[in-house]
Amino acid sequence: MRTPHALLATTVSAAALAATVVAPAPVSAADAVPPPGTYYVQSATTGLNAADAAGAVEQHRPRGNEDRQQWNLRADGTLENTDSPGSCLGRTGDRAATVTCADPEARWAIAPAGADRFTLAVPGTDRRLTVAPKPSGANHPARLTVGTGTGDLATWYLTPVDPVTGPMPPQDRRTLDQVTFLTAHNAYANGVDGGFAPPFVDLFPNQSRGIERQLADGVRGFMLDIHQTPDGAILCHNSCTLVRRPVALWVDLQRMVDFLRAHPDQFVTVFLEDYVEPGVLRAELARVQGLSEVLYRPDRTGVRENGWPAMGQLAAAGQRLLIFSDHSRDADRAAGLTRDTFGVMYQREWTVENHWSMGPGAGTSDWSCYSRWYDAGTNIPLTRTEPGFRPLFVMNHFRDTALTSTAGTDNSKLADRARRFCQPAARKKPTYLAVDHYDRGDPAAAVTALNTYTYP
Repeated sequence: MRTPHALLATTVSAAALAATVVAPAPVSAADAVPPPGTYYVQSATTGLNAADAAGAVEQHRPRGNEDRQQWNLRADGTLENTDSPGSCLGRTGDRAATVTCADPEARWAIAPAGADRFTLAVPGTDRRLTVAPKPSGANHPARLTVGTGTGDLATWYLTPVDPVTGPMPPQDRRTLDQVTFLTAHNAYANGVDGGFAPPFVDLFPNQSRGIERQLADGVRGFMLDIHQTPDGAILCHNSCTLVRRPVALWVDLQRMVDFLRAHPDQFVTVFLEDYVEPGVLRAELARVQGLSEVLYRPDRTGVRENGWPAMGQLAAAGQRLLIFSDHSRDADRAAGLTRDTFGVMYQREWTVENHWSMGPGAGTSDWSCYSRWYDAGTNIPLTRTEPGFRPLFVMNHFRDTALTSTAGTDNSKLADRARRFCQPAARKKPTYLAVDHYDRGDPAAAVTALNTYTYP
């Protein structure tokens, strides 16, 4: 069994070494032209990648080295598709398209646009590679255009396929956003601590060990679904109807607070899929003895202005339990009580998160890594940053249905997906690796590997 400290070890594994390839140099906003190398051309608006789609250039969900999304930037300003030598990102009229690299329509004037972003303009003109405007009630169209667009629609990240990474600071000086934590998806749905779902659904637990064992094994992130019943905020999947011996939220939170009291150097995060009224949640938290002594409030410590604190600072202050809710701030305002007034942060304000599923419980998986919060009504790309502040990145790595054999296979590939697919998609290292059956496939090894370096 791994100790809690093992997950923050600095032993470099073969997988971690593979993540530290030194080429090309990272792009900075001060560079007039990024250095030659292999990049993803990534929209600053959507976080999606430019991909060669049978001659058209469209924005697609990031898929690592799949789906013709990697472009070799050459010294002459052309971007050659790595899967089609001699074929470059260019234009045909007002549409982006792949053309032969010798074609003048393949040349781009690349210029910095601030915040590590760039514009790709037709040389000598104000026409730029652009994401088409979003129609009312829809996502942005896939096909990229070339026009006189301005702002984020015409702004791009050139994300290195193989970035230069840095050494991890000592444990007490590494900041919260530099650390990666093993996270249990539906941690309560374990069949050990109590009932968690109606009949038949409860045949597929997401975990096979209880919360206390999860803590002992090094799990530091806990995804919990809470539903409102006459007894308060109860942990159930989809519904609490017909669930036998369901567990109250305060019971599991008390287990975590007791663990933190016994381990003053540890940090725990809770993610609530939250279906309760704010007053009910506040009353539930009030039942947890010692919660206020360990609760971390990033909204009161200048994180948005100054970035995330060092783990040593959090330990010294005793602030070692962070609670997020996926509930809507606007809905709570309408109800007259916002959750952050009693210490529960609104997750969309502090994190980014990729889509929650890799596909059905069996069969092939979808490794594409794109925002869970990109749809017709919402646009929070994985690449979101703010001056002085980088959101924490929640990386989901599980299926619709938690089959132990499938989870074991998927978890054994976690480090590879994190490094090649999700890290470049978000332009940041995952803070939380969320899996089913964390005891299968050794996902802790992926956490250890990610905790050996920092992402630029």
